[in-house]
Amino acid sequence: MGMPITVKGQVTIPKPMRDRLGLTPGSRVEFEALPDGRIAMRKAADVPAQPDRFGSLVGCGTALKGVSTDDIMKLMRGDEE
Repeated sequence: MGMPITVKGQVTIPKPMRDRLGLTPGSRVEFEALPDGRIAMRKAADVPAQPDRFGSLVGCGTALKGVSTDDIMKLMRGDEE
């Protein structure tokens, strides 16, 4: 069964193959070129999730509790009063 390749170089992995490999949305796969010209695909090893670059900012606004959004924007812009 042939699968079309999109203009972005993407191809749909048929459901029976996704099921066999345990692939779900967000899974990663690896490809290997074999000596006979075939390509092997396997599920990639689980990689730890990337740290959330905004996670360290959670809760940082508590010092500004009670300050209006307009006042915060003035502070951020350096507006003079």
